[in-house]
Amino acid sequence: MYILGISALYHDSAVSLLKDGKIIFAAQEERFTRIKHDPSFPSNALRECLNFCNLSLEQIDYIGFYEKPIKKFIRLLKTFLNNSPIGYKSFDNAMTEWFTNKLFLKKNITNELFKLQKSLNKSSNLSKGIISKKILFSEHHESHAASCYYPSPFKNSAIVTIDGVGEDTTTSIAHGKEDKITFLKEILFPDSVGLLYSAFTYYLGFKVNSGEYKVMGLAPYGKPRFKNLILNNLIEVKSDGSFKMNMKYFDYQYGFKTINQNFIELFKKKRRDPESRLEEFHMDIASSIQDVTEEIVVKLCKTAKKLTNSDNLVLAGGVALNCVANGKILNEKIFKGIWIQPASGDAGGSLGVALSIYHKHLGYKRNVDENIDSMFGSYLGNKFEKNVIEQFLNKTDAKYHFMENNKLTKETAKLINEGKIIGWHNGKMEFGPRSLGTRSILADPRDPNMQTKLNLKIKFRESFRPFAPSVIREKANKYFNLWDHDSPYMLLVGKVKNTYKENLNINYSNIIETLNMKRSEIPSVTHIDNSARVQMVDKKTNPMFYDLILEFEKLSGIPILINTSFNVRGEPIVCTPEDSYRCFMRTDMDILIIENFLLYKSEQPEFSEKISWRENFKLD
Repeated sequence: MYILGISALYHDSAVSLLKDGKIIFAAQEERFTRIKHDPSFPSNALRECLNFCNLSLEQIDYIGFYEKPIKKFIRLLKTFLNNSPIGYKSFDNAMTEWFTNKLFLKKNITNELFKLQKSLNKSSNLSKGIISKKILFSEHHESHAASCYYPSPFKNSAIVTIDGVGEDTTTSIAHGKEDKITFLKEILFPDSVGLLYSAFTYYLGFKVNSGEYKVMGLAPYGKPRFKNLILNNLIEVKSDGSFKMNMKYFDYQYGFKTINQNFIELFKKKRRDPESRLEEFHMDIASSIQDVTEEIVVKLCKTAKKLTNSDNLVLAGGVALNCVANGKILNEKIFKGIWIQPASGDAGGSLGVALSIYHKHLGYKRNVDENIDSMFGSYLGNKFEKNVIEQFLNKTDAKYHFMENNKLTKETAKLINEGKIIGWHNGKMEFGPRSLGTRSILADPRDPNMQTKLNLKIKFRESFRPFAPSVIREKANKYFNLWDHDSPYMLLVGKVKNTYKENLNINYSNIIETLNMKRSEIPSVTHIDNSARVQMVDKKTNPMFYDLILEFEKLSGIPILINTSFNVRGEPIVCTPEDSYRCFMRTDMDILIIENFLLYKSEQPEFSEKISWRENFKLD
C-alpha cells in the first residue's frame, strides 16, 4: 500500500511517501525549483519521488493534504468580519488567491496530479475521477502531531505542536498512546507564539518565515532587558503556558505587516533596515523575545506533562525548530525522553497527513522500536548513481578523482585537518531544513577563525551566525552536556564542556573580534554563550559520514566536524550534482566531494555564470 502526503500553498511545500507504513521518500519542492521556501504545488518533488521510487500515480492508494482549506477560509472570513472595515485591501487580495487557487483545492490537486501523470505516462488510464476519490484532508495541527508522534520511538507520549497558525489553531497539546492521538488543549488565532516571534523577526529586519533562526542565533549576544516590557504589554502568559496577545500592537490579522506604529513606539526605535548594522539594542531585543518564547514553551510542556502523565515528549510545528527552547525543556528535566520531528515546519505536514491516514483512517498498528525512530536519519530524498554524476562532470569538463569509500574518507579527513573547506554531497538528501551530513559544508572546528571565514567567504551571510558540530554519537557526552539525550537532527542545544568562557567579554562594536577569540577546544562550533546545536552521527543511518569523522579523529584527536548547509545565503540546500558544483565554484570552498568523486578547486576550469547567484537567490 502506497500513501502520498502533500503540503503546499503557504511555505515549504513538500511530498512524502509511505509504503506499508514505512517512509520511503520525502523532499521539499524548494530543492528542485531552487526557490527557498517554495510554496507552490510540489509537482517537481512529486515527479522526483515517483521516478526515484519507480512508481506511477496509478499505484498510489491514498493522497493526503496536510490541512483543511474550508476551515482556514472560515477563519479568514471571521477575522475580516470582526475587524471590518480595517484590512479590506489585505482581505481582498487574500480572497483573490482563495477563489482562484485554494478554495477549490481538491479540484486543483486533482488537476495537478492528472497533468503530472499524463506527462509521465501518456498511456495512463488514471482519470480525474479516480484521483479525486483518493484525496483525503487532515487538520494542520493533526498533521503536525502525527508527524512527530508516529515516527517517534515512544509508545506513550505527550505531544506539543506550536507554530504561526494552521486553520485556526496555533498551539495544541495532545496525548499519543499506542496508535491513537487524543487532543486535550488548544490555543486559537490570533494568539500565537509563532506569530509573536515572527513579529520580532520582522522588527529586527529579517525575513518572516525565513529569518526566525537568525533571531535565535543573535539572542546570546544580548541581554533580555525588554522581557518585562513584552510580558506587560504584548502578551499575557499564564502559569499553565496559555497566553493572550494584545492585538493593539500587531497588524497580522488584517494588514500586510506583522506590527504597527504602537509596537514601534513601545520600543522607542524604528524597525531595523534589512542588511544594516546590528546594534546592542537589536541583540537585546532578540534576547528578550527568545527568553519569553522559552518561558512559554517550558510552561506548555509542564502542562502537557500534567495532562498526560507521560515520561516522553514529542514536538512539531515551526516553533519546534527553535533548538534553544528545546534545550531549555531538556535542562528542566520535565521528561525522560524528548523527540522532535526533523522537518517540524509545514514540510513535515506532508509526512504527518500520510501517517495519519495510515494509522487513524485505516487503523494500522504502529511498529515501535524504542531504540530508534523510524525517520532513517531523515535521509529520505534522492541519491545519484555513479554514471549520472560522471556524465555531468564530463559534460562540464570538470577534473575529478574517483576513490573507493575507505580511501575517500581518509583523504577527506586529511584535507580537513589541513584546514581545507569541503563541499560534501554523499548519500540520500536530507528531509527538513538541516544539513545532516549528506548535503553539507564541512570544516575543522578547532580553528577559531573558521566561523568568520565560513560566514563571510563561503556562505556570504551575517558574521554572528553560529555553526553546528557533528559528533560521533558514542563520544558526544565528552564534549556536550545534553543529559544523555540523543540529538540526531540538530534540534537540541547543549553547553560545550571544557570551555574558557570566563575569559570572554563581548565586544559589541566588533563582533568578529569576539568571534575569533578561543572559547573552547572547538571554538568554531561554540556559540558566544558557550552552547552548541549538536548533531550526533549514528553509523547505522549514515556510515560514510560517521567513518569520515572517525578518520578526522585519528588525525586531530577530535571526533567532531563543523557541519553547515551546502548552499549560499538565500539558496535552498543543494540537491543535484550540478547544484553542488555551482555552489562549490562560486565560493571559496577548497574541495568538492560528490559521492565517490573528489574535485580540487585548483584543478577546475574557469567558471562563469551569465547571472550572478546574488540575483538568482533572494536574501533571506
